[in-house]
Amino acid sequence: MADLLNDTQISEALATLSDWQRDGDSIVKTTKLDSFGQAIAVVNRVAELAESVDHHPDIDIRWRTLTFRLSTHSDGGITGKDVSLAQQIDETINSL
Repeated sequence: MADLLNDTQISEALATLSDWQRDGDSIVKTTKLDSFGQAIAVVNRVAELAESVDHHPDIDIRWRTLTFRLSTHSDGGITGKDVSLAQQIDETINSL
């Protein structure tokens, strides 16, 4: 089990992430890519990252708009695992 982050830790983490926001016990980011193919490429890369750390985001795909929702469900909220995966998602998007 991972330790839940407190409100201050979550706010500090969000300040280091690009366009992520807190929504209850999750952190959420919506991003628009240049094409559907590019959006799916990001989803595929994020899937590989998520599998490698056994931590899986909820992903909503709407044409070329992606919404990522991260929460450590087994721990009941936001943990360092979510922040780490959010950073990797940002890196993936920024690498395009």
